[in-house]
Amino acid sequence: MSSVKQEPSIYNNIWALGLVLFGLFCLILLTSFNRVGFPISSKVTGVVLFPFQGGFSAAVDGVTSATGFIYDVSTVYEENERLKQEVEELRKENLEASEYAAENERLRALLGYKEAKTQFDLLPARVIARENATWSSMIVINRGSNEGVSDLMPVVTDKGLVGHVIEAGPVSSKVRLILDPRSSVGTLVQRPESRVMGIVEGDINNAVSPRMVNIPLVADVVEGDMIITSGFGGVYPKGIMVGKVAGLKNAPGGLLKYAVIDTSVDFQRLEEVLVIIASREPPPAPLPKKEDKNGDKKEDTK
Repeated sequence: MSSVKQEPSIYNNIWALGLVLFGLFCLILLTSFNRVGFPISSKVTGVVLFPFQGGFSAAVDGVTSATGFIYDVSTVYEENERLKQEVEELRKENLEASEYAAENERLRALLGYKEAKTQFDLLPARVIARENATWSSMIVINRGSNEGVSDLMPVVTDKGLVGHVIEAGPVSSKVRLILDPRSSVGTLVQRPESRVMGIVEGDINNAVSPRMVNIPLVADVVEGDMIITSGFGGVYPKGIMVGKVAGLKNAPGGLLKYAVIDTSVDFQRLEEVLVIIASREPPPAPLPKKEDKNGDKKEDTK
């Protein structure tokens, strides 16, 4: 019986080639790290392995270099994110510190005013809301009747007059500003040579500058005069700063003039105020009386 010669399978050849390449790979790896010595001469080994060893070393170097680069990039990115976070935290801390410093400065000014004005019982309050239209008519403060606030109490800052309470709730109150056209404040010129009296009221055509009206045309009032409360009217004590005369204009009719007032309080930056709970300021002296033709005294209304 004749035998049939079988051709070696192509799969056997592939497996054999794979084993050879794997063995060669291991040989190169062990040789590169000097872990195994061979009895053959180093020159022969170098000649045989050189083409493969060079490529393997390049591949190892490339992988090492790429790995190092990726690690460096990752480290730099993490460091950059950490620095960004630190910068943001420092920025927030700086803003908070600036806000605290500004608030402390305002509160110190109010405290100084409170200590200087011993004739008043003053209650500190914070502005918590404003009317929506022009911010020039009304504010809401965080003090109310539970703390002694009631209607018609004057409201001031260390700079001057703000307005008066028009509605006191239990924990908050509405305050009408002197910029409101419905507001009316008895005032006078502080300058000793003048002492001209008038009424400061809000100007419907100028939301930020009230005006002092009912000034005689020949009255001694000039630009730069300081205007203070006169004490007449029963709401505002005498001597509270209102503002400065910024300009003078003739009123309709030709007999009177009015003064445009630059208020001493910056109403656009109003944050804290003081409510005058009680005042020991003496009321203004009554108007002098003169005798009539029958010898009776009557009040001088001029």
